[in-house]
Amino acid sequence: MCQSYQTPPFSPSTMNDEPLALLADGMLGRLAKWLRLLGYDTDYDNAATDPELAHRARAEGRVLLTRDRELAARRGLRTLLIQSEVLEEQVREVQDALGPPPHPPLSRCPVCNVALETVPAAGVADRVPPYVLKTQTEFRHCPGCGRIYWSGSHLQMMRNQMEKFTTGGPADE
Repeated sequence: MCQSYQTPPFSPSTMNDEPLALLADGMLGRLAKWLRLLGYDTDYDNAATDPELAHRARAEGRVLLTRDRELAARRGLRTLLIQSEVLEEQVREVQDALGPPPHPPLSRCPVCNVALETVPAAGVADRVPPYVLKTQTEFRHCPGCGRIYWSGSHLQMMRNQMEKFTTGGPADE
């Protein structure tokens, strides 16, 4: 499958020592969520117009991820044209073009993209169910949206999906 980069071609090593930061357009919301879970700083705005996305990507030094060929062809933008409609293939396109995630998995909020902070159980006692408080010892807080995360029963399913992204195996939907 052909990958398309727009001016200038880039790789993690040619990004002017800026941390890798991505901006996904409105067609790539599901991809944005999974990239965050994998450890990529990925903002997403499904209401932004093409000019707004272009301006924001330039202003914030972000690589714009898009399936829109016209948007990807705009001059002066670092873009990655996502070819596939299949999530697993989209993730691999990003990984192949930009390299591994710069942050550890599960270190960013999948909802708002802010880096998560570890908090003691006592700090979330009034915000989680009693059973969770009794059975979990590690909690993470998102300072952006206020959500609390812990290793729930869904975590292994998420890890399995992330493994499929990196190994190229088929994913179960």
